[in-house]
Amino acid sequence: MKKFDIIPAIDIIDGKCVRLSQGDYSKKTIYNEDPLEVAKQFEAIGISRLHLVDLDGAKNGEVVNFKVLDKIANQTDLKIDFGGGIKTNESIQSIFDAGADMATIGSIAVKDPELFYTWIKKYGSRKILLGADVKEEKIAISGWLESTELNIFDFLIQNLENGLTQAFCTDVSKDGMLQGPSIDLYKKITLQFLELKFIASGGVTTMKDVYQLEQIGCAGVIIGKALYEGKITTNELKNFIKDVV
Repeated sequence: MKKFDIIPAIDIIDGKCVRLSQGDYSKKTIYNEDPLEVAKQFEAIGISRLHLVDLDGAKNGEVVNFKVLDKIANQTDLKIDFGGGIKTNESIQSIFDAGADMATIGSIAVKDPELFYTWIKKYGSRKILLGADVKEEKIAISGWLESTELNIFDFLIQNLENGLTQAFCTDVSKDGMLQGPSIDLYKKITLQFLELKFIASGGVTTMKDVYQLEQIGCAGVIIGKALYEGKITTNELKNFIKDVV
């Protein structure tokens, strides 16, 4: 069986573990004051990978929460993809120096694609994860605060032609709403881009969603609010991980 990654999301504001609804910074729920504690809980049930998002960084345009990354990288064995505010050669190097295994790049891949392509060449495609946020199949950037006219399919084609091998897509209309993921959109993407290691994100609410995403050919799923709200339990995840290993 092809490996399918369960990737919990830890979103950081002011060093705390939070979740937003539909990317709205005013709709913020704090789930834990200590993200390291949350990361260790995930690791304890067999999770091996973490999606760590610096929401302060995404908003400010530069990485802010280095300390959280450094702590989790040094005190767990989790493979961390880290995003939020990575805009320059210095900032991408600094997150790798702080212990990130992968850099999650969103806005800069839209605003300065040539710089993004140089990072794929320099660090290798396994170290670069494209994060494509989407509203009605159009790319949204800057922590979802800005919409563009760029179509997700054209965007992925451009990036694959420049060496990209892995990406995730978040449907902003679904994110944090616990209404189920955009199965149809993700199915279209996995069918069109067979060579892409594609990870689903946004709206995942139940284990049924997880099984569905695995069935349509996704390489993994990023789960946020459903874990913190207890819609998906640690026991359910434990059992799933045992089945796919």
